[in-house]
This record gives sequence, C-alpha cells and structure tokens, in this order.
Amino acid sequence: MSWLDKILPSRIRAHKDKKASVPEGLWHKCPNCDAVIYRAEFEKNLNVCPKCNHHGRISARKRADIILDANDKLEILNNITPVDMLNFKDKEKYKDKLVTTQKKTGEKDAMLVFKGNINKTPVLACIFEYSFFGGSMGSVVGEKFTLAIKKCIEEKRPLICFSASGGARMQESLFSLFQMAKTSAALNELSEEGIPYISVLTDPTMGGVSASLAMLGDINIAEPNALIGFAGPRVIEQTVGEKLPAGFQRSEFLQKHGTIDFILDRNNQKTKLAEIISSLMSNYDAKRATK
Repeated sequence: MSWLDKILPSRIRAHKDKKASVPEGLWHKCPNCDAVIYRAEFEKNLNVCPKCNHHGRISARKRADIILDANDKLEILNNITPVDMLNFKDKEKYKDKLVTTQKKTGEKDAMLVFKGNINKTPVLACIFEYSFFGGSMGSVVGEKFTLAIKKCIEEKRPLICFSASGGARMQESLFSLFQMAKTSAALNELSEEGIPYISVLTDPTMGGVSASLAMLGDINIAEPNALIGFAGPRVIEQTVGEKLPAGFQRSEFLQKHGTIDFILDRNNQKTKLAEIISSLMSNYDAKRATK
C-alpha cells in the first residue's frame, strides 16, 4: 500500500479500486475490416457488418428464422441422433465429444430440417449448423438430407439447402464419405421428378460437402466472400508450391469462373429466393399439367 492509500479515507479508497467494466458481448469486432460494432446493431443487420458487408456466420435456427415465414415453420426429422459405430478415439472418445457438443450447441447433429414457407411459397429447408463439429457431414446429416428429399418428392415441395461445413466428419471415417454418394443419388431422384433444388453456399463450404450436395443445385447461390472449395487454400499452396490468385476460392472468384450462378446478400435472400422458387415451381406445375 502506498503512502497515498494510507491517508485516503476507506470510502474513497474503495471507489478508487473499482474498475470500470463493460458488459461482455456488448460489442462485435468485424474480422474483415476491424470495425467495432454495437452487437445489437450487428444482429439486427442479420450478422452482416454495416461497414464492409462482411457476412458473419449464423446459427441454423437463426437462419431458419430469417428465411422461413414465422407462422408456418415446423422442424422435422429431429429424432435422428449420431452413433459412434467405430468406437473412434482421438484426444477424447467420439461418443464423449458428441455429448459435450450436443450440450454446448443444444443440437443433436450438424443439420436441421424445416418444413415451411418462404413468403407463402412452400419449401423444405435443410440447414447446416456450423458450431456442431464444424458442420461436418456424418451419417446423421446424410440420412436427414436423404429423408428430406423423399419428403419433397411425396409432397411435391422444392428443396433448399444452406451449406456451412468443413466437409466429411473424420470421426466417422468411410461412413461419412458414403454420405457423398448417398446424397448425390437422392438428388438425382429429385431431379428425375423435376422438383427444384436450390443450393445456397455460405462461409465456409468445403471438402466432401462442396464435392457433393452443395454443388448439385439446379441453381447454386453463394453469400458474399464465402470460402468455397475442396481443399483449403493453404493446403493447395503447399501442394503446388505456388501463390494462389487474390480471392481464390471466394464466391466472387467462383462466380467469375462460372462455378456458381450468382451471389446473394443475406438481407435480400428471402425475397429473391421466394421469387426463384415460385418461378421454378410454376414451370414444374406447367410440365405436370401437360403430362
């Protein structure tokens, strides 16, 4: 204690020791432009930076709230849970990590499926949850996606998928890789029925997900500056021994080279997706009427 602290009255000393504190989570720092934004403003803008338009990641449930009409939204296929078939163990057992992640996220696995409407247009939506094992595709994701397609065929509903994934789930080994073929085959059945499938690729969409269901849409849409590819840019640079072009594997680069159809800002997605799906379903209904 300094000589000043000794002569200060205790009440003044106590006030002096108090540090001004800012409530945790009050502000958000944009990882793209470093702007510090009031979190309430950031969330009101659908997790899009108002300064640079950087699209932050959002949960599957928040995306469902943004895209689907509130009164007609119903989660389905939510009784399917993952199983540790291989007794996989890394730093910890897969089954233990599943329990921990389920408690942390409140979700059973990395995909949620909803039946509902977009501006009164009926759809079925599959949405990846990136906070669950990096949105990795395992047996549950493949099964949910396949069952969702069957439901679309039964009810003549268009399918829309929002991808946010690091790829196949390594803890499920070949079982996760099987899902690439399984989901692709199911999408082929949907295509043969003539029912539209819209794929929306968000940041990031990588690995086995980008190499299967995410790139097989009748229309492939991406959010701005989303990282999309198979291997990551650092892995490619180390493999080929060359510096990659600026913006490589970002949605703008992919649109320029014809890999995706167009880029859609999150704030305009609901209106635009409703227009696209309505138009595609009008064509589908017209073809059915002529048969």
